[in-house]
Amino acid sequence: MQFRSKSALGTARLNALRLLRPDVRVTDPPAGVVFDRDVPVVVRDGITLRANVFRPEQPGRYPVLLCVQPYGKDDMPRRRRGRYTVPLAYRLAANDEPISISAWTSHEAPDPAFWVPRGYVLVNADLRGWGHSDGVAETFRPQEGEDVYDVVEWAAAQEWSNGRIGMSGVSYLAITQWTGAATRPPHLAAISPWEGFCDGYPDFAYPGGVRENGFLRVWSAQQRLTRPSANSYRAAQKRHVLRDDWWAARSPRVEDIDVPALVCGSFSDQSLHTRGTFEGYRRLSSSQKWLYTHRAPKWSTYYGAEALAAQALFFDHFLRGDDTGITETAPVRIEIRESLHEIAAVAGAADWPPPEVRPVELYLDARAGSLGENPPVDAAQVTVGPDGTRFRWRFDRETDVVGPMRLRVPATLEHDDITLFAGVRKMRDGREVVFEGSYGFTEDIVTRGWLRASHRHVDESRSTFWEAFHPHTHTSPVPPGAVVELDLTLLPSATRFAAGDDLVLELRDTWFYPANPITGQFPAVYEHSPRQRWEVHTGSARRASLTVGIWDGPLDAAGPPL
Repeated sequence: MQFRSKSALGTARLNALRLLRPDVRVTDPPAGVVFDRDVPVVVRDGITLRANVFRPEQPGRYPVLLCVQPYGKDDMPRRRRGRYTVPLAYRLAANDEPISISAWTSHEAPDPAFWVPRGYVLVNADLRGWGHSDGVAETFRPQEGEDVYDVVEWAAAQEWSNGRIGMSGVSYLAITQWTGAATRPPHLAAISPWEGFCDGYPDFAYPGGVRENGFLRVWSAQQRLTRPSANSYRAAQKRHVLRDDWWAARSPRVEDIDVPALVCGSFSDQSLHTRGTFEGYRRLSSSQKWLYTHRAPKWSTYYGAEALAAQALFFDHFLRGDDTGITETAPVRIEIRESLHEIAAVAGAADWPPPEVRPVELYLDARAGSLGENPPVDAAQVTVGPDGTRFRWRFDRETDVVGPMRLRVPATLEHDDITLFAGVRKMRDGREVVFEGSYGFTEDIVTRGWLRASHRHVDESRSTFWEAFHPHTHTSPVPPGAVVELDLTLLPSATRFAAGDDLVLELRDTWFYPANPITGQFPAVYEHSPRQRWEVHTGSARRASLTVGIWDGPLDAAGPPL
């Protein structure tokens, strides 16, 4: 069975081309905009943060769009030899679709060229210790929420502000929205966290208790180059191997957020932000919240026309007071993908997962290597080799598989622990159909999940039908030779399968792809256990199953999507 859609040579050529010539268009700064650089903002303990303020030339009071970040608000494209430089991030994790930004756009921040001519003031602030702000730099410091609170209230008091502050931005600039909004600044009127996790342990550093050893290492090294005195998040990750008070202090109480929110949950960013954004949306207390899902590249989507229109619909209503019609749209926009570049449908739903989704439990059969709606009668087991083991389910009609998936795997181990990686692939005529993934990787699988067997304890009081909640507060070594149930969640996705397509469940103890930047999924690397003999058990006495969501309802049941 083939699991690559392109040759390694073809993939290498494509990645090299995108590294050397990313499809990024940088336009001149917008006309009619006043740019106030390094405006001081003194926060409650006397530390001075600094912000760039972009505002209309015409005096007046305007709604404010704010972002607070560690990457340097002044790290913008520069003009050299008659052309603008392309930021390094757009080369290392190049998007597969074009990006267009203005020369005043810093990394993952809103573009002044779009928002200021629309009648907004845009404030881009450096976090404490980063960029030009005073103080000691520390990644995800607990004090960030208080600093964001103070910047929000400062912006509300300025002569150019109408007192209604919104927040926007991608990744870390989304995370500061979760942390800031949880402190409830009085003048914060709306947020739009775009692909940013809200709990660093399960969402990022230790998914399923499995240590992330790739992106975090590269990202931490880049931060040390920017600010050598910064406290190391990577070193803290190694020290805090369980979810203890250190992680809890850096995880905002999302339940305390009650302002209107437009959350972007990406099906493509499963190695970084997918779990956190969907979990954040679920936990929000706001009565006015929307979820915008997609499976496209991160930055080209955020700066693209369709997503900007959705953001404008949201902020124009809650910051300017316009009747944009957003309250008549469906709370959840679901983008269902056929393949990497083909959207099957865009649907509106009342919630996530959609109420129309019907759970179907598919039982693993080790003897046949199949999945089926009836549990196999005969007991069987399969020894998992270095390339994993696979189970196939063939669709007899066109089917939309939407939502997370829950997997239960009875297994025996040779040693007392193992790292289980579970993935779902889409196959057509013996070839894999691939999708957008994290870090610009364009040959990704449908979805995946992780679990360290010693972290298998499930807190049923905090679990949902679709998700097994693992507290990660203690470990339980597996008795060698004993059958234990590994219960884990595969991340949200939305995929259309045609009649004759196969859904293939793959179980393995190493990551799915190499980590090199030319032919692999750089920089995705996860800790795995030493090779050992282990087996998966199936049969009527064993509940080896994968529960998937089948969307049978009408695609517009909840109204038009954003």
